[in-house]
Amino acid sequence: MVRTRPDGTPEIAVVHRPKYDDWSFPKGKLDAGESHEAAALREVEEETGFRCELIRELPDTRYRDRSGRLKVVRYWVMRPGAGAFRPSKEVDGLRWLAPDEAAMVLTYQHDRRLLSEIGSEALPGG
Repeated sequence: MVRTRPDGTPEIAVVHRPKYDDWSFPKGKLDAGESHEAAALREVEEETGFRCELIRELPDTRYRDRSGRLKVVRYWVMRPGAGAFRPSKEVDGLRWLAPDEAAMVLTYQHDRRLLSEIGSEALPGG
């Protein structure tokens, strides 16, 4: 999720997952018969509490998880709409950060690389 501060600076949402004690972007798995777009919107809402609008797809990220399994994750730039964050067992923290701040907080290099794809774009009406 990306929103724009009143001064025009973009802010990017990052979440803390207590199970892994990491900071990353909201993400999740497809449900049976679900499109990637629908899954992205659902997972982001479940993890952050915000209903979002898809703006554009980003390049996918490929990495090996802690068990050595190859993971392929698809991401979208999203504009947040209605909602509010509520901590849960899965995600207990959400921070809105400028891209340079997010780069210092994100746990994984593949997430930091994705920041360059998000860029410093301000969202119209964001």
